[in-house]
Amino acid sequence: MSKTEISLDYSKVFENEQSAKMKPFSLLTKLFREHFGKVALSALYYTVKASPMWVLSIITANIINIISYPDKHSMNEFWINLVVAIVVIVQNIPTHTLHVSYVSKAVRHVEAGLRSTLVRKMQQLSLSYHGDMNAGRLQSKVLRDVEAIDFLSRQMLMTIIPAGINLLIVIGLTLYHSWIVALFFVLMAPASIFLVRFFSAQMSKRNHDVRKNIEEMSGKVSETVEMIPVTRAHGLEDVEIRKVDAALEGIRERGHRLDVLEAYFGSSSWVVFQLFQVGCLFFSAYLAHLGYMQIGDIVMYQSFFNMIIGSVTSILNVYPNLVKGFESLHSVTEVLMSDETEEYKGRQKPESVRGEFKFENVSFQYKDSDRHVFDDFTLKVKPGETVAFVGESGSGKSTILSLIIGFYKPQGGNIWIDGISMSELSMAKYRQSLAIVLQDNILFSGTIRENITYGLPHISEEKVQQAIWMANLQDVIENLPDGLETSVGEHGGRLSGGQRQRIAIARALVRDPQIIILDEATSALDNLSERHVQQAMEQLMKGRTTFIVAHRLSTVKNADKIVVMKKGRIVESGTYEELLKQKGEFYKLKNL
Repeated sequence: MSKTEISLDYSKVFENEQSAKMKPFSLLTKLFREHFGKVALSALYYTVKASPMWVLSIITANIINIISYPDKHSMNEFWINLVVAIVVIVQNIPTHTLHVSYVSKAVRHVEAGLRSTLVRKMQQLSLSYHGDMNAGRLQSKVLRDVEAIDFLSRQMLMTIIPAGINLLIVIGLTLYHSWIVALFFVLMAPASIFLVRFFSAQMSKRNHDVRKNIEEMSGKVSETVEMIPVTRAHGLEDVEIRKVDAALEGIRERGHRLDVLEAYFGSSSWVVFQLFQVGCLFFSAYLAHLGYMQIGDIVMYQSFFNMIIGSVTSILNVYPNLVKGFESLHSVTEVLMSDETEEYKGRQKPESVRGEFKFENVSFQYKDSDRHVFDDFTLKVKPGETVAFVGESGSGKSTILSLIIGFYKPQGGNIWIDGISMSELSMAKYRQSLAIVLQDNILFSGTIRENITYGLPHISEEKVQQAIWMANLQDVIENLPDGLETSVGEHGGRLSGGQRQRIAIARALVRDPQIIILDEATSALDNLSERHVQQAMEQLMKGRTTFIVAHRLSTVKNADKIVVMKKGRIVESGTYEELLKQKGEFYKLKNL
């Protein structure tokens, strides 16, 4: 793992129970813990670059006082103030650039780190979690929510912290000149706190509702896109449109209520602070009238108060965005704090896998189901043996394959591989010895070569060509315009079912696996395509432990052992000829 990968992994931030109980601000602070140096430097450069705001107010007051009271001041003070004004203005260029640069370094790193950590976590989450969580919702968390957290971070570093610095310096300068005026300024704090507390609960709730609605809508849109062929085939376009429109209407309604609340919050804060500003003007003018200050000081205090109002208003203006960002942070933690990770935690890494399996009194049931898929399932498989599972739908055939791959862990009994308990095996190492060919194989929108060599960037051309030949794929490649470099389209949409299957077999062959899993690998093919794929599969299965699930009994004739399943139990097992002679369940299936 490279240094960049380590620095982008924030898993440790979310790995204990205390993180789940943390308030969003504390969690955000933990994310930036490695970047406190950059944040401190950005704050320092901001203080320097923003100095013209405070210095020019003082200089303005000085100039007015120098002109108004010539007997108390000399012209040397006039020119000194001019030089200071020019210097503090010009320095803004380099310091502002450095301020933004350090903010960007910290925020960009956290944004990339959060997305990387989310992707890592998704790879660790169990299949049952992915089954319950719509892919569109997960996509919304990775894209929309992380973007909102990025915006939150920028608001914190470029609005909240600078506003805090402004408040401290301005109140400090005011206190230095007049503690009475400073006390008046401080009275703004309770009004600001009251406004925030009054609106915060409602804003949090409405942001939560909007976020949930957007996730649901994202899930529906994702589902709608996947269903387009079915929708179009049955003329149900209007049904899908109405479903999405209903979700959008919910977002529109809740979003409108949130916008109105934010507008009410913004206008209330503006009115309160304008009243304070008017009060400051008359208060300082009255003090000048009593002789407590000079005329120029009225302008200085008014400028200071404008800065305070500006800082407090900027905080209050971004407060709705902060609430959205904190809600998105909560949304992301729903994934990052989930404990529904892969159940197998073993670390044993055998040098090689021979492919000997032993199922010992295995019982299994799916989450949120009280019905056992398996109960007391026992089976032995020798290395290099081909075992086929047949039976009616719902008998547990595909679930066996999921247990072999390690997608699920049995609640009772044990599975042994080469004499090692599956619970002790490193799944990552074990799965490197597997090759899986499904009924509907997943291809990504790259070239044929990229799909065959997926995860093997340094595979030799000789091995690629050998896999192509063994998968009976050469005639397909020769007839394509760009050969191996031909793009397959999204999900392999530019290829036929038989072509996709043979690419999947080539992908399996190039890995030289010891264990093969075939799940209805030819059921969706026509006779010609099936013959090509069967020839490729025969090459794939030679000398390797193979598990087959098939409804077409003709595809399992050459299996070393056929296991007939019924309601999660083995009712018969033997060779093709042996089972036909028994005239039991397999015989009935064959006649059907």
